[in-house]
Amino acid sequence: MAARKTQRTSRNPDLIRGVGKYSRSKMYHKRGLWAIKAKHGGVFPRHDPKPQALAPLEKPLKFYPADDVKKPLANKHKPKPTKLRSSITPGTVLILLAGRFMGKRVVFLKQLPSGLLLVTGPFKINGVPLRRVNQSYVIATSTKVDISVINVDKFDDKYFAKEVEKKKIKGEGEFFEAEKEEKKALPDGKKDEQKAVDAPLIKSIDGVPDLKAYLAARFSLKAGMKPHELVF
Repeated sequence: MAARKTQRTSRNPDLIRGVGKYSRSKMYHKRGLWAIKAKHGGVFPRHDPKPQALAPLEKPLKFYPADDVKKPLANKHKPKPTKLRSSITPGTVLILLAGRFMGKRVVFLKQLPSGLLLVTGPFKINGVPLRRVNQSYVIATSTKVDISVINVDKFDDKYFAKEVEKKKIKGEGEFFEAEKEEKKALPDGKKDEQKAVDAPLIKSIDGVPDLKAYLAARFSLKAGMKPHELVF
């Protein structure tokens, strides 16, 4: 049932139209206005008027575009740091599942600020250089290598950034000529850094029997193998 509306009654009911039952001074006391005035030092409280909204400087348009103009929405999304899988720890041997080195076994060094994994082959053993991989495309194995002596503090996402080169403007004569693209040579500095990381890592690998051959071998599935029953 709907709630019944309570009928409001006036504090000063009319005896006849326009004539109230109580006088003006009686209503002054009955409404408690004397107490409000005494509370504020004999003066009724005054509230400052609300500031008026400033009038727009530009006049509103008389005509509107026929098509709706979409306004870009404010993107308040803050990316959260990628959580590293518990099975991946520094020194863990990983199997790459995608990319140029698919099936290769690499050694995990550390997680970069972008969430990608820094890995190396080492390059001398299986040809995999220092590179970044996504942890979604690797299989973590139970094999581990001691990398406590390797310093990888200087490697970050900026280290792998590509240099932006300006495009060459071709003339009319060069437009129909097939230019031979020169192969970019790797800077000597990066070669030295690769050797500095791989040298102590290879020493650790040589101390474990059959580990060097394990890293050099490519992982692949053969007929009759059941992936869900494999233990890495």
